[in-house]
Amino acid sequence: MDENLGKFIDDFAELVRIAQSGQHRVPVGEQLLATLTEHLGTPAQNLSLVVEEVPPHRFVDADSIMADISAESPSGRLAGIGGGDQRHHLTLSDMLQSQYFPQVSLSQPDYKNLAVGPDEQRQVVAMGLWLFDFNGKPMAVWQREANPRFGRPTASLEVLAADTATTADFLSEFRRRMQHQSVLKGQIISLVMGEYGPSAAGVTFHTRPELPASEVILPDGLLQKVSDHVVGIAEQRESLSKYGQHLKRGMLLYGPPGTGKTHTVRYLLSQSEGTTAILLSGGSLARISEAAAMARALQPSIVVLEDCDLIAEDRSFGHGPQPLLFEVLDAMDGLDKDADVAFILTTNRVDMLERALAQRPGRVDLAVEIPLPAVDERVRLVQLYARGIPFSDDAIQDAALRAAGTTASFARELVRRAVVSAAVAGVPVADAHLAAAVDGLMADGEALTRSLLGSGPDGGQGFPPGPGGPGGPGGPPIGWAGGPGPEPAPGQSSAYGSSITITDVTPG
Repeated sequence: MDENLGKFIDDFAELVRIAQSGQHRVPVGEQLLATLTEHLGTPAQNLSLVVEEVPPHRFVDADSIMADISAESPSGRLAGIGGGDQRHHLTLSDMLQSQYFPQVSLSQPDYKNLAVGPDEQRQVVAMGLWLFDFNGKPMAVWQREANPRFGRPTASLEVLAADTATTADFLSEFRRRMQHQSVLKGQIISLVMGEYGPSAAGVTFHTRPELPASEVILPDGLLQKVSDHVVGIAEQRESLSKYGQHLKRGMLLYGPPGTGKTHTVRYLLSQSEGTTAILLSGGSLARISEAAAMARALQPSIVVLEDCDLIAEDRSFGHGPQPLLFEVLDAMDGLDKDADVAFILTTNRVDMLERALAQRPGRVDLAVEIPLPAVDERVRLVQLYARGIPFSDDAIQDAALRAAGTTASFARELVRRAVVSAAVAGVPVADAHLAAAVDGLMADGEALTRSLLGSGPDGGQGFPPGPGGPGGPGGPPIGWAGGPGPEPAPGQSSAYGSSITITDVTPG
Protein backbone atom coordinates (compact mmCIF):
# COMPACT_ATOMS: atom_id res chain seq x y z
CA MET A 1 0.00 0.00 0.00
CA ASP A 2 1.25 3.44 -0.84
CA GLU A 3 2.69 5.11 2.31
CA ASN A 4 0.83 8.39 1.72
CA LEU A 5 -2.45 6.61 1.18
CA GLY A 6 -2.01 4.68 4.41
CA LYS A 7 -1.31 7.88 6.34
CA PHE A 8 -4.39 9.52 4.83
CA ILE A 9 -6.57 6.61 5.92
CA ASP A 10 -5.16 6.75 9.45
CA ASP A 11 -5.69 10.52 9.65
CA PHE A 12 -9.22 10.24 8.30
CA ALA A 13 -10.06 7.54 10.85
CA GLU A 14 -8.78 9.77 13.67
CA LEU A 15 -10.86 12.68 12.31
CA VAL A 16 -13.98 10.52 12.35
CA ARG A 17 -13.24 9.42 15.91
CA ILE A 18 -12.78 13.03 17.08
CA ALA A 19 -15.98 14.15 15.34
CA GLN A 20 -17.95 11.33 16.92
CA SER A 21 -16.57 12.02 20.40
CA GLY A 22 -17.23 15.78 20.21
CA GLN A 23 -13.65 16.56 21.29
CA HIS A 24 -13.35 19.14 18.51
CA ARG A 25 -15.93 21.35 20.24
CA VAL A 26 -15.65 23.48 23.33
CA PRO A 27 -17.80 21.70 25.96
CA VAL A 28 -21.13 23.48 26.01
CA GLY A 29 -21.15 23.68 29.80
CA GLU A 30 -17.80 25.47 29.61
CA GLN A 31 -19.17 27.67 26.83
CA LEU A 32 -21.88 29.03 29.15
CA LEU A 33 -19.43 29.27 32.04
CA ALA A 34 -16.83 31.04 29.90
CA THR A 35 -19.36 33.56 28.58
CA LEU A 36 -20.62 34.47 32.06
CA THR A 37 -17.11 34.56 33.54
CA GLU A 38 -15.91 36.89 30.79
CA HIS A 39 -18.91 39.21 31.20
CA LEU A 40 -18.85 39.32 35.01
CA GLY A 41 -15.07 39.52 35.29
CA THR A 42 -14.90 36.74 37.89
CA PRO A 43 -15.42 32.95 37.87
CA ALA A 44 -19.20 32.61 37.54
CA GLN A 45 -19.30 29.23 39.27
CA ASN A 46 -18.10 30.86 42.49
CA LEU A 47 -20.93 33.41 42.67
CA SER A 48 -24.16 33.16 44.62
CA LEU A 49 -27.35 33.30 42.61
CA VAL A 50 -30.47 35.18 43.86
CA VAL A 51 -33.93 34.16 42.62
CA GLU A 52 -36.74 36.71 42.27
CA GLU A 53 -40.14 35.09 41.74
CA VAL A 54 -42.70 36.85 39.55
CA PRO A 55 -46.45 36.03 39.54
CA PRO A 56 -47.61 34.80 36.11
CA HIS A 57 -49.92 37.79 35.61
CA ARG A 58 -46.96 40.18 36.10
CA PHE A 59 -44.56 38.36 33.76
CA VAL A 60 -45.25 40.80 30.90
CA ASP A 61 -44.35 43.67 33.23
CA ALA A 62 -41.14 41.94 34.30
CA ASP A 63 -40.17 41.34 30.67
CA SER A 64 -40.79 44.98 29.76
CA ILE A 65 -38.73 46.21 32.71
CA MET A 66 -35.85 43.84 31.92
CA ALA A 67 -35.83 45.01 28.29
CA ASP A 68 -35.71 48.63 29.45
CA ILE A 69 -32.88 48.04 31.94
CA SER A 70 -30.86 46.10 29.40
CA ALA A 71 -31.40 48.81 26.76
CA GLU A 72 -30.05 51.41 29.21
CA SER A 73 -26.71 49.55 29.19
CA PRO A 74 -24.42 50.04 26.15
CA SER A 75 -23.25 46.44 26.58
CA GLY A 76 -26.73 45.00 27.01
CA ARG A 77 -27.51 41.88 24.99
CA LEU A 78 -29.73 38.83 25.15
CA ALA A 79 -28.75 35.20 24.69
CA GLY A 80 -30.60 31.93 25.04
CA ILE A 81 -29.92 28.63 26.74
CA GLY A 82 -30.70 25.51 24.73
CA GLY A 83 -30.79 21.87 25.65
CA GLY A 84 -34.38 20.73 25.31
CA ASP A 85 -36.70 20.00 28.20
CA GLN A 86 -33.96 19.29 30.73
CA ARG A 87 -33.14 23.02 30.99
CA HIS A 88 -36.59 23.49 32.53
CA HIS A 89 -35.51 21.38 35.50
CA LEU A 90 -32.22 23.21 36.14
CA THR A 91 -31.30 26.47 37.78
CA LEU A 92 -28.55 28.60 36.31
CA SER A 93 -26.40 27.55 39.23
CA ASP A 94 -26.97 23.88 38.32
CA MET A 95 -25.67 24.52 34.83
CA LEU A 96 -22.59 26.34 36.04
CA GLN A 97 -21.67 23.90 38.78
CA SER A 98 -22.31 20.57 37.08
CA GLN A 99 -20.56 18.87 34.18
CA TYR A 100 -23.31 16.28 33.76
CA PHE A 101 -25.60 18.24 31.45
CA PRO A 102 -23.84 18.22 28.06
CA GLN A 103 -27.07 19.12 26.22
CA VAL A 104 -27.25 22.60 27.79
CA SER A 105 -25.73 25.21 25.50
CA LEU A 106 -25.95 28.85 24.47
CA SER A 107 -28.55 29.36 21.79
CA GLN A 108 -31.26 31.77 20.69
CA PRO A 109 -33.76 32.97 23.33
CA ASP A 110 -37.26 31.45 23.53
CA TYR A 111 -40.18 33.82 22.94
CA LYS A 112 -43.94 33.72 23.31
CA ASN A 113 -46.84 36.13 22.80
CA LEU A 114 -48.81 37.30 25.83
CA ALA A 115 -51.82 39.60 26.04
CA VAL A 116 -51.27 43.17 27.22
CA GLY A 117 -54.85 44.30 26.55
CA PRO A 118 -58.14 43.07 25.09
CA ASP A 119 -56.81 43.29 21.52
CA GLU A 120 -53.08 43.65 21.95
CA GLN A 121 -50.16 41.28 22.51
CA ARG A 122 -46.48 41.57 23.31
CA GLN A 123 -43.67 39.20 22.41
CA VAL A 124 -41.90 38.36 25.66
CA VAL A 125 -38.77 36.39 26.48
CA ALA A 126 -40.01 33.04 27.75
CA MET A 127 -36.46 31.89 28.47
CA GLY A 128 -33.41 34.06 27.94
CA LEU A 129 -30.16 35.28 29.49
CA TRP A 130 -29.80 39.06 29.87
CA LEU A 131 -26.18 40.31 29.97
CA PHE A 132 -25.83 44.02 30.82
CA ASP A 133 -24.28 46.62 33.13
CA PHE A 134 -26.25 48.10 36.03
CA ASN A 135 -24.82 51.20 37.71
CA GLY A 136 -21.58 50.42 35.92
CA LYS A 137 -21.40 46.86 37.28
CA PRO A 138 -21.80 43.78 35.04
CA MET A 139 -24.81 41.56 35.71
CA ALA A 140 -26.49 38.48 34.28
CA VAL A 141 -30.19 37.66 34.69
CA TRP A 142 -31.79 34.45 33.47
CA GLN A 143 -35.48 35.08 32.81
CA ARG A 144 -37.94 32.17 32.72
CA GLU A 145 -41.71 32.04 32.38
CA ALA A 146 -43.88 30.01 34.73
CA ASN A 147 -44.27 26.39 33.69
CA PRO A 148 -46.27 24.27 36.18
CA ARG A 149 -45.70 21.20 34.03
CA PHE A 150 -42.05 21.37 35.09
CA GLY A 151 -42.79 22.29 38.70
CA ARG A 152 -42.53 26.08 38.31
CA PRO A 153 -45.89 27.69 39.18
CA THR A 154 -44.35 31.17 39.06
CA ALA A 155 -42.02 32.95 36.67
CA SER A 156 -38.55 33.85 37.89
CA LEU A 157 -35.46 35.97 37.43
CA GLU A 158 -32.15 34.35 38.46
CA VAL A 159 -29.74 37.17 39.20
CA LEU A 160 -25.96 36.81 39.08
CA ALA A 161 -23.46 39.59 39.90
CA ALA A 162 -19.90 39.85 41.13
CA ASP A 163 -21.00 41.20 44.54
CA THR A 164 -24.15 41.03 46.64
CA ALA A 165 -24.51 44.83 46.83
CA THR A 166 -24.97 45.06 43.07
CA THR A 167 -27.61 42.33 43.18
CA ALA A 168 -29.44 44.09 46.00
CA ASP A 169 -29.41 47.43 44.16
CA PHE A 170 -30.70 45.84 40.98
CA LEU A 171 -33.53 44.01 42.73
CA SER A 172 -34.51 47.18 44.58
CA GLU A 173 -34.81 49.05 41.29
CA PHE A 174 -36.63 46.16 39.61
CA ARG A 175 -39.21 46.00 42.41
CA ARG A 176 -39.66 49.78 42.37
CA ARG A 177 -40.44 49.70 38.66
CA MET A 178 -42.78 46.71 39.11
CA GLN A 179 -44.65 48.74 41.74
CA HIS A 180 -45.18 51.75 39.48
CA GLN A 181 -45.54 50.46 35.95
CA SER A 182 -47.79 47.72 34.68
CA VAL A 183 -49.74 46.84 31.55
CA LEU A 184 -52.59 46.00 33.94
CA LYS A 185 -52.99 49.59 35.17
CA GLY A 186 -56.21 51.17 33.91
CA GLN A 187 -57.40 47.88 32.38
CA ILE A 188 -60.39 45.65 33.12
CA ILE A 189 -59.16 42.18 33.99
CA SER A 190 -60.58 39.04 35.51
CA LEU A 191 -58.48 36.71 37.61
CA VAL A 192 -58.87 33.09 36.56
CA MET A 193 -58.19 29.75 38.19
CA GLY A 194 -55.38 27.81 36.55
CA GLU A 195 -55.15 24.07 36.01
CA TYR A 196 -52.35 23.94 38.59
CA GLY A 197 -53.98 26.21 41.19
CA PRO A 198 -54.36 29.95 41.84
CA SER A 199 -50.63 30.70 42.00
CA ALA A 200 -50.18 29.43 38.44
CA ALA A 201 -53.17 31.29 37.01
CA GLY A 202 -53.10 34.42 34.91
CA VAL A 203 -55.53 37.14 33.91
CA THR A 204 -58.01 37.78 31.13
CA PHE A 205 -58.33 41.26 29.64
CA HIS A 206 -61.75 42.72 28.82
CA THR A 207 -62.88 45.64 26.72
CA ARG A 208 -64.29 48.47 28.79
CA PRO A 209 -68.05 48.58 28.18
CA GLU A 210 -69.77 51.56 26.62
CA LEU A 211 -73.07 51.91 28.40
CA PRO A 212 -75.05 55.18 28.63
CA ALA A 213 -77.15 55.94 31.67
CA SER A 214 -80.28 55.82 29.49
CA GLU A 215 -79.83 52.05 29.20
CA VAL A 216 -79.79 51.49 32.95
CA ILE A 217 -83.37 51.47 34.22
CA LEU A 218 -83.35 52.47 37.89
CA PRO A 219 -85.55 54.74 40.01
CA ASP A 220 -84.70 58.42 39.89
CA GLY A 221 -81.53 59.23 41.78
CA LEU A 222 -80.49 55.62 42.51
CA LEU A 223 -77.99 55.26 39.68
CA GLN A 224 -76.43 58.60 40.60
CA LYS A 225 -76.18 57.49 44.23
CA VAL A 226 -74.38 54.31 43.21
CA SER A 227 -72.08 56.14 40.81
CA ASP A 228 -71.22 58.83 43.34
CA HIS A 229 -70.17 56.21 45.87
CA VAL A 230 -67.95 54.19 43.54
CA VAL A 231 -66.67 56.79 41.08
CA GLY A 232 -67.45 60.19 42.61
CA ILE A 233 -65.74 59.71 45.97
CA ALA A 234 -62.38 59.39 44.24
CA GLU A 235 -62.84 62.92 42.89
CA GLN A 236 -62.96 64.19 46.48
CA ARG A 237 -59.62 62.68 47.49
CA GLU A 238 -58.11 65.96 48.68
CA SER A 239 -61.09 66.92 50.84
CA LEU A 240 -61.28 63.49 52.43
CA SER A 241 -57.56 63.50 53.14
CA LYS A 242 -57.72 67.00 54.58
CA TYR A 243 -60.32 65.96 57.13
CA GLY A 244 -58.82 62.55 57.88
CA GLN A 245 -61.56 60.49 56.19
CA HIS A 246 -60.90 57.17 54.47
CA LEU A 247 -61.00 56.87 50.68
CA LYS A 248 -61.50 53.12 50.36
CA ARG A 249 -65.14 52.09 50.18
CA GLY A 250 -67.38 49.09 49.79
CA MET A 251 -70.79 48.71 48.19
CA LEU A 252 -73.21 45.79 48.18
CA LEU A 253 -75.68 45.34 45.32
CA TYR A 254 -78.37 42.83 46.28
CA GLY A 255 -81.63 41.57 44.84
CA PRO A 256 -83.15 38.63 42.95
CA PRO A 257 -81.36 37.08 39.95
CA GLY A 258 -81.82 38.87 36.65
CA THR A 259 -82.79 42.27 38.01
CA GLY A 260 -79.68 44.16 36.89
CA LYS A 261 -76.87 43.98 39.43
CA THR A 262 -74.31 42.96 36.83
CA HIS A 263 -75.66 45.50 34.38
CA THR A 264 -75.24 48.23 36.99
CA VAL A 265 -71.64 47.13 37.51
CA ARG A 266 -71.07 47.34 33.75
CA TYR A 267 -72.31 50.93 33.82
CA LEU A 268 -69.91 51.78 36.66
CA LEU A 269 -67.03 50.29 34.69
CA SER A 270 -68.03 52.33 31.64
CA GLN A 271 -67.82 55.48 33.75
CA SER A 272 -64.39 54.72 35.26
CA GLU A 273 -61.99 55.25 32.37
CA GLY A 274 -58.39 54.96 33.59
CA THR A 275 -59.40 52.98 36.68
CA THR A 276 -58.11 49.42 37.08
CA ALA A 277 -60.96 46.96 37.51
CA ILE A 278 -60.33 43.46 38.89
CA LEU A 279 -63.19 40.99 38.50
CA LEU A 280 -63.63 37.89 40.64
CA SER A 281 -66.36 35.27 40.46
CA GLY A 282 -66.76 31.60 41.32
CA GLY A 283 -63.51 29.83 42.17
CA SER A 284 -61.41 32.91 41.43
CA LEU A 285 -62.80 34.50 44.61
CA ALA A 286 -60.09 32.45 46.32
CA ARG A 287 -57.61 34.95 44.85
CA ILE A 288 -59.05 37.86 46.84
CA SER A 289 -55.82 38.55 48.76
CA GLU A 290 -53.91 38.71 45.49
CA ALA A 291 -56.60 40.96 43.98
CA ALA A 292 -56.43 43.33 46.96
CA ALA A 293 -52.65 43.61 46.61
CA MET A 294 -53.02 44.32 42.89
CA ALA A 295 -55.71 46.91 43.57
CA ARG A 296 -53.44 48.68 46.03
CA ALA A 297 -50.54 48.74 43.56
CA LEU A 298 -52.64 49.75 40.54
CA GLN A 299 -54.99 52.27 42.15
CA PRO A 300 -57.34 53.92 41.46
CA SER A 301 -58.99 50.52 41.39
CA ILE A 302 -62.33 48.74 41.55
CA VAL A 303 -62.57 45.16 42.78
CA VAL A 304 -65.79 43.38 41.79
CA LEU A 305 -66.78 40.23 43.69
CA GLU A 306 -69.79 38.64 42.06
CA ASP A 307 -72.25 36.32 43.82
CA CYS A 308 -70.59 36.52 47.21
CA ASP A 309 -73.40 34.45 48.73
CA LEU A 310 -71.83 31.40 47.07
CA ILE A 311 -68.81 31.65 49.38
CA ALA A 312 -70.59 32.90 52.50
CA GLU A 313 -70.05 29.57 54.29
CA ASP A 314 -67.59 27.96 51.90
CA ARG A 315 -64.31 26.72 53.37
CA SER A 316 -63.42 24.42 50.48
CA PHE A 317 -60.93 26.70 48.73
CA GLY A 318 -60.10 29.22 51.38
CA HIS A 319 -56.78 29.44 53.20
CA GLY A 320 -57.94 28.68 56.72
CA PRO A 321 -60.79 27.46 58.91
CA GLN A 322 -62.98 30.54 58.38
CA PRO A 323 -65.36 30.92 55.43
CA LEU A 324 -63.84 32.47 52.33
CA LEU A 325 -66.19 35.44 52.65
CA PHE A 326 -64.43 36.40 55.89
CA GLU A 327 -61.15 36.40 53.97
CA VAL A 328 -62.77 38.74 51.46
CA LEU A 329 -63.79 41.13 54.23
CA ASP A 330 -60.40 40.87 55.91
CA ALA A 331 -58.70 41.74 52.60
CA MET A 332 -60.93 44.81 52.32
CA ASP A 333 -59.96 45.87 55.82
CA GLY A 334 -56.26 45.31 55.16
CA LEU A 335 -55.95 48.24 52.76
CA ASP A 336 -54.73 51.62 53.93
CA LYS A 337 -57.52 54.10 54.58
CA ASP A 338 -56.21 56.41 51.85
CA ALA A 339 -56.20 53.64 49.23
CA ASP A 340 -58.35 54.67 46.26
CA VAL A 341 -59.98 51.25 46.01
CA ALA A 342 -63.69 50.52 45.74
CA PHE A 343 -65.06 47.04 46.44
CA ILE A 344 -68.36 46.08 44.80
CA LEU A 345 -70.07 42.93 46.07
CA THR A 346 -73.12 41.45 44.37
CA THR A 347 -75.44 38.80 45.77
CA ASN A 348 -78.78 37.15 45.14
CA ARG A 349 -79.06 36.10 48.80
CA VAL A 350 -78.29 38.98 51.08
CA ASP A 351 -79.50 36.91 54.04
CA MET A 352 -76.46 34.69 53.54
CA LEU A 353 -74.15 37.68 53.96
CA GLU A 354 -75.82 39.48 56.83
CA ARG A 355 -74.06 37.58 59.64
CA ALA A 356 -70.63 37.96 58.08
CA LEU A 357 -71.14 41.67 57.35
CA ALA A 358 -72.36 42.25 60.90
CA GLN A 359 -69.25 40.55 62.28
CA ARG A 360 -67.01 42.69 60.08
CA PRO A 361 -68.67 46.13 60.35
CA GLY A 362 -67.47 49.01 58.23
CA ARG A 363 -66.24 47.02 55.24
CA VAL A 364 -69.40 47.78 53.27
CA ASP A 365 -70.66 51.34 53.71
CA LEU A 366 -73.47 51.35 51.14
CA ALA A 367 -76.04 48.64 50.39
CA VAL A 368 -78.32 49.08 47.41
CA GLU A 369 -81.29 46.84 46.67
CA ILE A 370 -82.17 46.17 43.05
CA PRO A 371 -85.48 44.29 43.31
CA LEU A 372 -87.95 43.18 40.67
CA PRO A 373 -89.20 45.99 38.42
CA ALA A 374 -92.51 47.71 38.95
CA VAL A 375 -94.90 48.12 36.02
CA ASP A 376 -93.48 51.49 34.90
CA GLU A 377 -90.00 50.01 34.79
CA ARG A 378 -91.21 46.98 32.86
CA VAL A 379 -92.68 49.37 30.29
CA ARG A 380 -89.32 51.12 29.95
CA LEU A 381 -87.54 47.77 29.68
CA VAL A 382 -89.77 46.54 26.84
CA GLN A 383 -89.33 49.89 25.10
CA LEU A 384 -85.57 49.62 25.48
CA TYR A 385 -85.32 46.10 24.04
CA ALA A 386 -87.88 46.88 21.32
CA ARG A 387 -86.01 49.86 19.87
CA GLY A 388 -86.64 49.95 16.13
CA ILE A 389 -89.59 47.54 16.35
CA PRO A 390 -93.02 49.10 15.54
CA PHE A 391 -94.89 48.02 18.67
CA SER A 392 -97.60 50.43 19.75
CA ASP A 393 -97.52 52.08 23.16
CA ASP A 394 -100.72 50.26 24.10
CA ALA A 395 -99.20 46.86 23.22
CA ILE A 396 -96.10 47.58 25.27
CA GLN A 397 -98.16 48.79 28.22
CA ASP A 398 -100.35 45.68 28.06
CA ALA A 399 -97.33 43.37 27.90
CA ALA A 400 -95.75 45.08 30.91
CA LEU A 401 -98.94 44.85 32.94
CA ARG A 402 -99.37 41.15 32.24
CA ALA A 403 -95.72 40.34 33.02
CA ALA A 404 -95.98 41.09 36.74
CA GLY A 405 -93.12 39.76 38.86
CA THR A 406 -90.72 39.30 35.94
CA THR A 407 -87.20 40.58 35.41
CA ALA A 408 -85.35 42.56 32.77
CA SER A 409 -84.06 39.27 31.37
CA PHE A 410 -87.67 38.28 30.85
CA ALA A 411 -88.40 41.53 28.96
CA ARG A 412 -85.52 40.91 26.61
CA GLU A 413 -86.64 37.34 25.91
CA LEU A 414 -90.20 38.55 25.42
CA VAL A 415 -89.18 40.88 22.60
CA ARG A 416 -86.92 38.25 21.04
CA ARG A 417 -89.73 35.70 20.93
CA ALA A 418 -92.06 38.19 19.26
CA VAL A 419 -89.44 38.85 16.56
CA VAL A 420 -88.78 35.13 16.03
CA SER A 421 -92.48 34.39 15.76
CA ALA A 422 -92.92 37.03 13.03
CA ALA A 423 -89.84 35.81 11.19
CA VAL A 424 -91.08 32.19 11.16
CA ALA A 425 -94.45 33.38 9.82
CA GLY A 426 -92.72 35.50 7.19
CA VAL A 427 -94.55 38.67 8.16
CA PRO A 428 -93.54 42.02 9.70
CA VAL A 429 -93.39 42.18 13.49
CA ALA A 430 -96.66 43.49 14.94
CA ASP A 431 -98.46 43.98 18.24
CA ALA A 432 -100.07 40.55 17.92
CA HIS A 433 -96.66 38.86 18.06
CA LEU A 434 -95.80 40.67 21.31
CA ALA A 435 -99.14 39.66 22.83
CA ALA A 436 -98.62 36.05 21.76
CA ALA A 437 -95.14 36.06 23.28
CA VAL A 438 -96.59 37.24 26.59
CA ASP A 439 -99.24 34.51 26.43
CA GLY A 440 -96.57 31.89 25.83
CA LEU A 441 -94.10 32.97 28.48
CA MET A 442 -96.73 33.56 31.15
CA ALA A 443 -98.43 30.19 30.53
CA ASP A 444 -98.34 27.57 33.26
CA GLY A 445 -96.11 25.34 31.14
CA GLU A 446 -93.39 28.01 31.00
CA ALA A 447 -92.86 28.23 34.78
CA LEU A 448 -89.36 26.78 34.52
CA THR A 449 -88.47 29.11 31.67
CA ARG A 450 -89.56 32.10 33.73
CA SER A 451 -87.49 30.83 36.63
CA LEU A 452 -84.43 30.47 34.40
CA LEU A 453 -84.92 34.05 33.25
CA GLY A 454 -84.75 35.20 36.86
CA SER A 455 -88.47 35.51 37.44
CA GLY A 456 -90.34 33.34 39.90
CA PRO A 457 -91.88 30.13 38.49
CA ASP A 458 -95.35 31.62 39.02
CA GLY A 459 -94.68 34.88 37.25
CA GLY A 460 -92.65 36.36 40.05
CA GLN A 461 -94.33 34.56 42.95
CA GLY A 462 -90.90 33.30 43.88
CA PHE A 463 -90.53 30.26 46.10
CA PRO A 464 -93.33 27.85 46.91
CA PRO A 465 -94.86 28.16 50.38
CA GLY A 466 -93.82 25.90 53.20
CA PRO A 467 -90.33 24.54 53.97
CA GLY A 468 -87.76 26.21 51.82
CA GLY A 469 -90.23 28.89 50.71
CA PRO A 470 -90.70 32.46 51.90
CA GLY A 471 -91.07 32.54 55.62
CA GLY A 472 -90.62 28.78 55.85
CA PRO A 473 -87.81 26.91 57.59
CA GLY A 474 -84.58 27.39 55.67
CA GLY A 475 -86.31 29.65 53.14
CA PRO A 476 -85.85 33.32 52.34
CA PRO A 477 -87.92 36.01 54.02
CA ILE A 478 -91.34 36.97 52.79
CA GLY A 479 -91.05 39.07 49.65
CA TRP A 480 -87.58 37.73 48.79
CA ALA A 481 -86.94 37.18 45.06
CA GLY A 482 -90.40 38.31 44.11
CA GLY A 483 -92.13 36.47 46.92
CA PRO A 484 -95.85 36.79 47.63
CA GLY A 485 -95.61 40.43 48.58
CA PRO A 486 -97.69 43.04 46.78
CA GLU A 487 -96.76 44.49 43.39
CA PRO A 488 -94.28 47.33 44.00
CA ALA A 489 -95.59 50.79 43.38
CA PRO A 490 -94.24 52.60 40.30
CA GLY A 491 -90.85 54.15 40.96
CA GLN A 492 -90.12 52.05 44.05
CA SER A 493 -88.02 49.33 42.46
CA SER A 494 -85.57 48.97 39.64
CA ALA A 495 -84.20 46.54 37.13
CA TYR A 496 -82.10 46.17 34.12
CA GLY A 497 -80.94 42.58 33.97
CA SER A 498 -78.24 41.04 31.88
CA SER A 499 -77.29 37.45 31.35
CA ILE A 500 -73.69 38.51 30.74
CA THR A 501 -71.53 37.56 33.69
CA ILE A 502 -69.13 40.03 35.19
CA THR A 503 -66.24 38.21 33.55
CA ASP A 504 -67.69 39.14 30.17
CA VAL A 505 -67.82 42.90 30.10
CA THR A 506 -67.77 43.46 26.36
CA PRO A 507 -70.51 45.80 25.14
CA GLY A 508 -73.67 44.35 23.68
